[in-house]
Amino acid sequence: MNDEQQVLEESRERFIAQWGALGTQWGINRTMAQIHALLMTAVDPLSTDEVMEALQISRGNAHTNLKELVAWGLLRIVVRKGERREYFEAEKDVWKIFRIVARERKRREIEPALDVLHQCAAESEGMKSAPGREYHRQIRELEEFVHFASQVADKIGLLQHGTAVKLAAKLVG
Repeated sequence: MNDEQQVLEESRERFIAQWGALGTQWGINRTMAQIHALLMTAVDPLSTDEVMEALQISRGNAHTNLKELVAWGLLRIVVRKGERREYFEAEKDVWKIFRIVARERKRREIEPALDVLHQCAAESEGMKSAPGREYHRQIRELEEFVHFASQVADKIGLLQHGTAVKLAAKLVG
């Protein structure tokens, strides 16, 4: 292995480890994020066996996480003519990745939270005591904010990458 290949391999390993840690912040497990990072930085699609070898994980762990990444839309299955095994390639467009992760987080986290907030607001509506009224006010405020933030995220997710970047630059500039 020459110096460039060694630097590339070490850099890629650091990225995969860090992406795995970051993935836990998205609500996915470390191995799932590491598989995504491996495939996102791979030149060619990889088989389950290649993923297992690269990350030193079991077949069951690789299979489960690959299928989940396909279900999210972050990976595609690639079929090679004359081969029985499946290969996987990652979505590499960063904006599409952001939109997919945002959509899945909304479905798994935001929508259930909104359902609970809505239920709590309905249960506390019309309470007569000061603590009951304050609780209802706070819950309604949270519900309205989460709903608003969810709608903003939906609108941003519909924008094209360039338009979203320009809008963000105006907001932070």
